Amino acid sequence: MFDRLDAIERRYVELNELMSQPEVTSDFDKLQNLAREQASLEDLVTKFREYKAVIESLDETQTMLDQGLDEDMAGLARDEVESLQIKRDRLLKEMKLALIPRDPADEKDVIVEIRAGAGGDEAGLFAADLFRMYARYASSKDWHTEIMSSNETGIGGFKEIIFEVKGKGAYSRLKYESGVHRVQRVPLTESSGRIHTSTATVAVLPEAEEVEVDIDPSDLRVDTFRASGAGGQHVNKVDSAVRITHIPTGMVVTCQDERSQIKNKVKAMAVLRARLLDKERQRQFQEVTDVRRSQVGTGDRSEKIRTYNYPQGRVSDHRISLTLHNLEAILEGSLDEIIDAVSTADQAKQLEVQVG
Repeated sequence: MFDRLDAIERRYVELNELMSQPEVTSDFDKLQNLAREQASLEDLVTKFREYKAVIESLDETQTMLDQGLDEDMAGLARDEVESLQIKRDRLLKEMKLALIPRDPADEKDVIVEIRAGAGGDEAGLFAADLFRMYARYASSKDWHTEIMSSNETGIGGFKEIIFEVKGKGAYSRLKYESGVHRVQRVPLTESSGRIHTSTATVAVLPEAEEVEVDIDPSDLRVDTFRASGAGGQHVNKVDSAVRITHIPTGMVVTCQDERSQIKNKVKAMAVLRARLLDKERQRQFQEVTDVRRSQVGTGDRSEKIRTYNYPQGRVSDHRISLTLHNLEAILEGSLDEIIDAVSTADQAKQLEVQVG
């Protein structure tokens, strides 16, 4: 680890020297690129230099203690050693975390897809509960949400709902929500009071820019049709709904929530780009087997990650064996405690791979 930190510090010094050279200062683009790289290293280098200074002070203070001091001075020195050790351990932890490769998608906006799974109408109602939970969570972060596509069940649930979340760091937080969510409760339609188990799947995709995903227009089949709502009633009298099929992969995206065909097509293309980018990211993850295996929160989409148990008022995250007895608050959007715990476990597992 310290060899890597030494190399990073040398590169930081080298960047400082490069940026002072006349041929670089006269080239704005090159200067900007070097400045961006330097800025990305600055926090880690500052911590490393502070760590080395703490180690030096610790050695000096310990040497003074070993050489013998009067009781008053020895007491002060022991206090200083304790304080320096705490600071050393904190800096060491921060440096280890900083060495974990940062997911370049962490700052991106996201597209969230929720689909009802097993459980019929109850699964659709649960999908609606999850959408409401994420919408409330996004609101608490001052993020903006917008529905991109939805397929209602007619009793307040969703067979599928796709929505966009725009906000700083949205993917870094919501990426841990991908997987199968399970609910255990007595459905409103159940007269005998039996507890049913239903599921819904959640997929969180980083939003893709057009330059990130190269889509050949000849690979697309675009169909338009008349949008309809729950029960089949017509929402529009014109063919405003759009269905885009990506022929090479067979991916199909349908958007009909907007009254404008153009707007529906724009939304459908955004979803398609996100899915294609996610497909490529998953392929890359599979290639990097050690890192892939170390991840807690962005694993197999078919993995059951969480159970919401209404009779006991609890929520259990199965990835980290965490159980919380605040179901109501969580469904109202209080997700930070769960996300923080999963994120911390994810970082710890990645540290085992990255630093040993």
